[in-house]
Amino acid sequence: MQVLLANPRGFCAGVNMAVDSLELTLEKFGSPVYVFHEIVHNKYVVETFRQKGAIFVDDLSEVPHGATLMFSAHGVSPEIRNAAKARNLTAIDATCPLVTKVHLEAIKYAREGYTIFLIGHEGHDEVIGTMGEAPHAMILVETVEDVDKLDVPDDGKYAYLTQTTLSVDDANRIIARLRARFPNLVNPPKEDICYATQNRQEAVRILAQAVDVCLVLGSQNSSNSQRLCELATESGVRAYLIDGPEDIDPNWFTSTDRVLVTAGASAPETVVEQVLDWLVERFQATVEVRTTREENVHFPLPKILRALSQSGQTP
Repeated sequence: MQVLLANPRGFCAGVNMAVDSLELTLEKFGSPVYVFHEIVHNKYVVETFRQKGAIFVDDLSEVPHGATLMFSAHGVSPEIRNAAKARNLTAIDATCPLVTKVHLEAIKYAREGYTIFLIGHEGHDEVIGTMGEAPHAMILVETVEDVDKLDVPDDGKYAYLTQTTLSVDDANRIIARLRARFPNLVNPPKEDICYATQNRQEAVRILAQAVDVCLVLGSQNSSNSQRLCELATESGVRAYLIDGPEDIDPNWFTSTDRVLVTAGASAPETVVEQVLDWLVERFQATVEVRTTREENVHFPLPKILRALSQSGQTP
């Protein structure tokens, strides 16, 4: 068996920042540290932090007054920020800067009187947080068909934003339909789908041409990981989204298959290595790294954590 290991893969700069932030918060503040929603959408990461003393909540009423709270990488609405203040929580914001960018764009367009079409998936943490910035001005659009069903005048002031972890191809199809219906549609000068999402999709699109099977490391609730699996399937490859080697069925493979291994932006490298070990042990696989693009992006820790890290002190 020949394994092609995609590069880039796995943690993006936003996930690295969020994971490092929670590690440092637990170290400096001590447990428990409460986290609003999962810090990132990955089963392995969440369980690891749970064992270290992180408590993941979906309602701030579960957080005691005065406790330490971290906002996840997906961002939160102003309503959640205000509720945290009301409970006198020490709030540490680990929102990915690329998500913050979309929030700021939503505020700007709403202030200027635009109706905003947010292209994204209903119920996703990022979408909930973004729509909370201007709920009166935003309409969620999930599919091309949704565009045709929009009950708004065609001559209004419209802008679009996107969830950062979408399929580039799917988003472009929806944007094209929006532009066809709303010729005066405006958008931010720089697109919202994040660099890491695009780079990982590009790698799968290129490398899937040379393989029979694709394993995507990532959890079922990870939007960007789901998109990688869908993209491989669209390329005619048998594709499986797995959390780790325990999810693999040996019957997915023959001993002569060529297998692409990649990982969504919230999947840790440790589980990638476990999957490679599994393939080597059972199929005597050889592993070849295939690099389609270099990544050198880094996001700083939240300000409060930078100060603590540099001082070496505890709060």
